[in-house]
Amino acid sequence: MRAMSALLATMDWFPLILSLKVAAVATLLATIAGIALGWVFARKQFPGSGVLEAVCMLPLVLPPTVIGYAILVAAGRRSPLGSWLRAHLDYTIIFSWHGAVVASSIVALPLVLKSASAAFAGVDLSLEAAASTLRQSPLSVFLRVTLPLAWPGILAGTLLAFARAMGEFGASLMVAGSIPQQTQTLSMAIYDSVQAGQDDLALLLVAITSVLSITVLVLSNRFFSLR
Repeated sequence: MRAMSALLATMDWFPLILSLKVAAVATLLATIAGIALGWVFARKQFPGSGVLEAVCMLPLVLPPTVIGYAILVAAGRRSPLGSWLRAHLDYTIIFSWHGAVVASSIVALPLVLKSASAAFAGVDLSLEAAASTLRQSPLSVFLRVTLPLAWPGILAGTLLAFARAMGEFGASLMVAGSIPQQTQTLSMAIYDSVQAGQDDLALLLVAITSVLSITVLVLSNRFFSLR
């Protein structure tokens, strides 16, 4: 216990703080995109919708390194987008915590999308029709009827996305790297600790990650039960 207390007292908390920040921003982005895409796939049928949904779900099954490589190709310094950002804004997502946010939001998106799509599909259309007869605009019906009814399922998916974003490693490592005090998240700190032979620190970081993940999963299961 004394050794653990001493380790806690001297531990660098930056990776935990950065992980929470990256996960929060990535979850926000994934939630906005997931709600929009989930509603489209649940309510609209158009040619190629199945293929488009499958493409959006790819990060759930592809290796994280593939996602990281795709981001490098699309927004790396040698890509058209990356070159434009560097030339006009002197900005790059490579080796920055913003890159970790992009990677984490992409891998977390399918969890929100699938939950939102299922939640919207489960909303009783007659309730929306009744609201429409009260001279409510489509946006008002969505915000006041559809979204509140679907929200428990969406929130459950959002919590899962947060847990996934917080534990992201492969894609973030390729895009943002593992730079101490800059881009080193909790999962990267665990990897670096193991590589450095700091088993006690690695075990402590694993315990912290596990506690946070279990808490999020318990909350997510509770919201899934509300559906």
